Amino acid sequence: MKHKNGKDGLQAKLESIELDLGAYKVLLHFQNRKDPFAIHFDTPARRFYLSLIALVVAEMKDQNKPAFIHIRKYEKILKLLDNSLAGPNASKSVNGMWDKIRKAWRHRLPDLETAALFKVMDRDLISPYEKGGKYRYDCSEDECDIWANLFGYDENNPWRFKFSIDAVSLGLNDVLITLGDLRDNLAWQEFVKQLSLPPKTVSRTKQVAQPWQKKVVFSLISVSIVVAATFAIWKLYLQPAPSVEVASVEKMAFPLPDKPSIAVLPFDNLSRDSSQDYFSDGITESIITALSNVSNLFVIDRNSTFTYKGKPVKVQQVANELGVRYVLEGSVQRSGDRVRITAQLIDALKGHHMWAEHYDRKIGDIFALQDDITERVAMALEVKLTEGEQARIQRRYTDNPEAYEYFLRGLELGRRFTKEDVAQARKLLEKAVELDPNYAHAWQEIGRMHYRDAKFDWTDTPDKSLDLAEKLAKKTLANDDADAFAYGTLSLVYMARRQHDKAIFYGEKALALSPNFADLHTAIALVFYYSGRAEEAIQLVKKAMRLSPYYPDWYLPVLGHAYRLTGRYKEAIDALESWRTRANFRSELPYLMLAFTYAEAGRKEDAHKAVKEILKRKPEASIEGYTKAKMFPYKDPAEIKRIIDSLRRAGLPETPSLPLPN
Repeated sequence: MKHKNGKDGLQAKLESIELDLGAYKVLLHFQNRKDPFAIHFDTPARRFYLSLIALVVAEMKDQNKPAFIHIRKYEKILKLLDNSLAGPNASKSVNGMWDKIRKAWRHRLPDLETAALFKVMDRDLISPYEKGGKYRYDCSEDECDIWANLFGYDENNPWRFKFSIDAVSLGLNDVLITLGDLRDNLAWQEFVKQLSLPPKTVSRTKQVAQPWQKKVVFSLISVSIVVAATFAIWKLYLQPAPSVEVASVEKMAFPLPDKPSIAVLPFDNLSRDSSQDYFSDGITESIITALSNVSNLFVIDRNSTFTYKGKPVKVQQVANELGVRYVLEGSVQRSGDRVRITAQLIDALKGHHMWAEHYDRKIGDIFALQDDITERVAMALEVKLTEGEQARIQRRYTDNPEAYEYFLRGLELGRRFTKEDVAQARKLLEKAVELDPNYAHAWQEIGRMHYRDAKFDWTDTPDKSLDLAEKLAKKTLANDDADAFAYGTLSLVYMARRQHDKAIFYGEKALALSPNFADLHTAIALVFYYSGRAEEAIQLVKKAMRLSPYYPDWYLPVLGHAYRLTGRYKEAIDALESWRTRANFRSELPYLMLAFTYAEAGRKEDAHKAVKEILKRKPEASIEGYTKAKMFPYKDPAEIKRIIDSLRRAGLPETPSLPLPN
C-alpha cells in the first residue's frame, strides 16, 4: 500500500491500543508522541464493526489466549449489537448479518486505500481530505501499516476472526477497552448491559445519558415497535400453515449418521425449456460435489437425489427414504444473461426452514453464488471444517461462463455411457478447455473419457487411450492438486496397467479428498480387490451404497466380486444375481461372473447354465479370448489362474467355437 507520510516522518513504536466505546474510536498510542493516531467509527454501521472488534478482544482476554475467536458462538450478542448500533444498515435476518460480517471483515476492513469504512484522522484529529478520488491519510507509512495489520482473517474458516495484536508485537494487557471511567472487560460488560436494558429502565437511571446512549435507546425503541407490529401483522394475517411434515428417525430406511446428514434435491428448472435442464442439474451437482469434500458432513450422492427429479415429493419422504436429517432444495430460472436462484435448507426432524435465500445475478456470478450456497449450508449445520476443506468447497474450476456451459453439457452426455455419447461429450469438454486452457477439472473429465474408451473397448488403441487419461489427469493436478477425480482416474489407469502400488496410492488420495463421493468409493473398491484387499473393498462399496441408497447397477458386480474373493459365495451370488436382474444386460458379462462364481461355490449345474447364456450372447466366447483381453488385472497371478480353472469346470470352451456350416 502507498500512504502519505506524516508531517514529521516519525516512526514511533506502538505501545498500546485503546478501544473507546464511548467515543467510538480506536486510539493507537506511540512512544515519544504526544497525540495518538485515531480511527473514528463515525456512522452506525461502522460502530457495529468497532463493537465486533471489542467483542473479539474481550473474549481473548477472558480466555487469556491471543488466538482466533469462533465468532459464530456469539450470535445473540452480535444480533443485539447489530440491531442497536447499525442503524439503517442493520440486517433484516441473522443470515444477512453473518454475510455482512464475513464480507466486511474479509474484503473491506484490512484495506485503507480502497475502503471508506472508517474515517482515519491524523494526530491533530483533522478529518481526511479527498484527493484524486481516494482518501489519503496524514499518517506515517508504518502507522498506517500497523492499523491495516491489526485485523487477521483465517482463509480456511470464514468464521474465525482475530484482532492481530501479535502482528504489532503487543500483548493482551496492552489493549484496553474503555467506556467513561471503566476499562478492560468491565467496560465491555457495561457496554453490552446498557444495550440490553429496555428503554424505560434506561430512562429511570440517575446518570445523565451520554449522546451514544440516547441513540441506542432510540434505536431500541424503534426496533421494538417495528418487531411488535410485524409480529402482530404476521400472526393475524400472514402466518402460514405448517408446510413441512416432520420426518421420523424410527421410520427412516437407514440409521441416521453420527454427523450432520444432508440430501441436495435437483434444483427445479423454471425456464420452461427442458433443454436448460443441464444448467440447473449442473448447479445442483456443483453444490453436492463441494459439500462432498467435507469430512464432517454426510452427503447423499447425486445418483440417489436425482431419482426425485421432476417428482412432487415431500421433504419428509426424502428424509425417511434416504436416512438424512437435512434437505436442501431450490430452483433455477435463466433469462438472457441473468440467473435467478432460490435455495432453502430444511430440518426434516423439526419440520422448519433453517434458512432461505433468493439470488438474482448475472450469469458470470454463478460461481460466487454456488460458493455462497455451499458456505451457508456448512455454516447453518455448524460443521467444523478441517484444514484445506474451506478452500476445497470454494474451489472455482473456471471463471469463464461459456466454458462452464460446455463443461456442463459434456458432463450430461458423458453419463449416458455409450461410445457415441462419450465421443460427443469429449468434444464439448475440449471446447471448454479451448475457451479456458486453465480449466483443470475439464481436462480431468476429458482424461476420464479416454479411460472409458480403453475400459469398454471403444477404441482400437487402448494403450494410447490410457496414456492420454494419465497425461490429462496429471495436467489437472499440476493446476489443482486437490482434484479427487483426477487422483481417481490415475488410480484406475495404473490398475489397468497392473501397477497396483501406484493404483492404491492414488486411490487413497482420492478417498481422502472426497469422503462422500459414492461413485469414487466404488471405483476405488475395484482397485482394492484387484490389489488383494478384498475386505476393504467390501467396506468401501457398503459405504457407497449408504451414500447412495438408489445406487447404480454397476456397484453390484464390484461388491459381488469382492465377496467372492473372501469366500463369501452366498453374498457374492446374491449380488451378482441382483445385478443380472436389474441391469437386463444384452452383454454376457453378468453370466461370465456368475459362471466362475457358481463353479467355485460347487454349484456345477448353475455354472453350466450360466455358460450356455454366455454363448447365446457371445458365440465366440472362450477362455483363450478372455485371457488375451486381460479382463482380470489381479496383482496375484494365482487369482487369474483360479478364474480360468473355474471357467473350465463350468464348461466354457478353451478356444472360440467354429461357426456351424450352412
